[in-house]
Amino acid sequence: MAQLIVTQRDGAEVIIESTGDRSVMELIRDQGIDELLAMCGGCCSCATCHVYVDPLFLDRVPPISESEHDLLDGNDSRCSNSRLSCQIPFNEALDGLRVTVAPEE
Repeated sequence: MAQLIVTQRDGAEVIIESTGDRSVMELIRDQGIDELLAMCGGCCSCATCHVYVDPLFLDRVPPISESEHDLLDGNDSRCSNSRLSCQIPFNEALDGLRVTVAPEE
């Protein structure tokens, strides 16, 4: 079972365990972390699932797509490790992945 470690905006950490291939956004949403709005449901059209990926994992997540880049481009809190959690498939290869929920826009 792989673990996803989520740091919420207040600094609290939540460990989510997963066995199946689901997106990071789905895992966070289904855990009940409501500060990650995910308004489009994972269609890469709203940027309300913005997270910061731990720099140690950036080379292990899929490259950012042009549409994801465009959505994040208009976000004031974007930084070099910003990603949309709906665009990160989570599996055993990402065991221990740490993400931080970005500030609300």
